[in-house]
Amino acid sequence: MSEKLNVLIVEDEELARDLLKSYLKDHPSVNLLGECENGFEGVQKINELQPDLVFLDIQMPKITGFEMLQLLDHKPDIVFTTAYDQYALKAFEINAVDYLLKPFSKDRFLSAVEKALERKGNQESPSEKISRLSEYATGEYLDRVVVKDRHKIHIILSSHIRYIESMDDYVLIYTNEGRHMKQNTMKFFETHLDPHEFIRIHRSYIVGVSQIEEIQQYEKESYVVILKDKTKLKVSKSGYKNLKEVLDF
Repeated sequence: MSEKLNVLIVEDEELARDLLKSYLKDHPSVNLLGECENGFEGVQKINELQPDLVFLDIQMPKITGFEMLQLLDHKPDIVFTTAYDQYALKAFEINAVDYLLKPFSKDRFLSAVEKALERKGNQESPSEKISRLSEYATGEYLDRVVVKDRHKIHIILSSHIRYIESMDDYVLIYTNEGRHMKQNTMKFFETHLDPHEFIRIHRSYIVGVSQIEEIQQYEKESYVVILKDKTKLKVSKSGYKNLKEVLDF
């Protein structure tokens, strides 16, 4: 291979970073660009340095490795390095390069590097890879959503979401403090928010159950949901069916 594999380490434990660096040292086909000790720093460095491959821990303070993936503009290949095995099967299903369960040997680590080298230059869209990887971040229902807004990263608790509005390839997430735009689909949030707490009432709206004050009919078989702050949202036929099922009326 003529070009080296440019890699970055995102790992909160210094000893783990040191171990990865020792494994990478003197590898003839790898160029280590740097290391990051949290997800916020990882977002900045990945977008700035544009590595081919990131060794990514999952459980980190502030934001998890999966939440970090949702904030990337540059889309590298990912090798997960973690002490937790509950995401391993799904990681392979979505075609992560590899999943290294701590503690792992140097031979096991180098095997992951070889996989990444073989993948370099494949034809799969990087954005598709990251999209599937970040969806994997939500193996269970979301308890928070991470949004990048220019130079700030906001962590929004799901319990603070009033409603979500579709905006083509983006959504607007409304809270009592304001609204935030995020590149993701309504289907994603419909699938990954607790269906007992959030209801898809229209192709354009998902609403928090606790925010609903009233459901009002305004034409034959046409309804609107009125929220506690008096915001009115249209309800489709399927949305009305969803409301009946969840609210049991």
